[in-house]
Amino acid sequence: MEDSSAVVEKLAFGRKLGGEPKKKAVSRSVKAELQFLVGRIRRYLKEGQYAQRVGRGAPVFFASVLEYLAAEVL
Repeated sequence: MEDSSAVVEKLAFGRKLGGEPKKKAVSRSVKAELQFLVGRIRRYLKEGQYAQRVGRGAPVFFASVLEYLAAEVL
């Protein structure tokens, strides 16, 4: 028989009651210090069906290349 005091109640998403506040989300564009939106480029790559799968680093690299080319032109 389990001790009822040992059972910890949890909220949705596995967070404990009275725990730390949820951290603010940080976009991949901010992490990579890019002006071009990585999430949007990922969406375009997926919707365009250029490949069966899109890797995690592919939209970041693609955004950085586009940003570099835009900076060179301007």
